[in-house]
Amino acid sequence: MNKLLATLIAGVFATATTAYAQTNDVTKAQAEAQKDIAKAQDKQAKKVADANEDVAKAQAKANEKVAKAQAKADEAHLKAGEKVANADPEDRLKAEAKADKKIAAADAKAAKAVAKADAKVAEEVAEADKEKALAAAKTEQAIAKANADVKKEAAKH
Repeated sequence: MNKLLATLIAGVFATATTAYAQTNDVTKAQAEAQKDIAKAQDKQAKKVADANEDVAKAQAKANEKVAKAQAKADEAHLKAGEKVANADPEDRLKAEAKADKKIAAADAKAAKAVAKADAKVAEEVAEADKEKALAAAKTEQAIAKANADVKKEAAKH
């Protein structure tokens, strides 16, 4: 009877030890998976922050260029208006035509600068969106791999 009891106790102990070891391996795999996922999410957050910063810089630069172009156009408007105001009455019509031509040229130049600046910002936004999507895909890949590793470890036992 003692041998039977000893065998049963040894079996229970062995089963408990094996179950503990299996649980411990799965727990380790889960911890490692969480660490990998957190690392991937940190990388994604950095990519998103960098992309947003690049867009903000591009927008600021574009705003500066637009303001400069607008200031030049305003200056051209002012100078043209002064020339018309200073023109002799008999030459006023000619001066107005010349002023209109200069104003139109200045406005066209400003519009071109605005269009270029807007295009540059749009390019930067598109690039940022691409970077964000790639970072999100890498994070999803890391999560899938980590979850697969945990399942694989659990399936071993």
